[in-house]
Amino acid sequence: MKTFALKAGIAGAALVAMSGMAAAEVMAKATTDLNIRSGPGPQYEVVGVIGASEDANVGGCIDGSKWCRVSHDGVEGWAYSDYLTASFDSGETIVLTERPATAVPAVTYESTASTGAGAAAGATTGAVAGAIIGGPVGAVVGGAAGAVAGGAVDTISAPPAEVRTYVQSNAVEPVYLEGEVVVGAGLPETVEIREIPDYEYRYVYVNGQPVLVEPESRRIVYVMR
Repeated sequence: MKTFALKAGIAGAALVAMSGMAAAEVMAKATTDLNIRSGPGPQYEVVGVIGASEDANVGGCIDGSKWCRVSHDGVEGWAYSDYLTASFDSGETIVLTERPATAVPAVTYESTASTGAGAAAGATTGAVAGAIIGGPVGAVVGGAAGAVAGGAVDTISAPPAEVRTYVQSNAVEPVYLEGEVVVGAGLPETVEIREIPDYEYRYVYVNGQPVLVEPESRRIVYVMR
């Protein structure tokens, strides 16, 4: 498993380069509300969101990684390819993680040790401490890797105002997990989830964002943005 060092205040000018022949951007569709981050990792700040079933242009992906360079609604950044689908020459719609090697340009990313846009999202020290368990990839690719195991997942439209206030007023140190926080994704047993008074769901801060969790399944039912 890859780890990413988390440094306080480290950000940097992102140096992104194409490797090999330049290729046309790929149009992909998000299978769920999907964060756009300032860099290719869970420690980078969220700079935008691709809404469920909305399109984004994919400019390239890092070899051996699930992070891809994307642009959507005027925002450029990085998104986790487990939750992006695209159709290629065969006409088959697949999860972008399983893209053909030549279908999407390869890019590299290097962050310099300077301050500015792209900083780790409030992290102090440490590293990615595990991985998020696969979330939704959409009915069109129902059998693909990353699909939710065990069937349907509880979702909520929005928590009551008092729940949001409690979670924000009782912030806890975030845990960083490889992957992305999306509704339907599961949390490993090593992640402590906190009770909310007189409320059926629990909460935890994952990858810099507070999320509500169904305690029995440990699956995310709501991401607070």
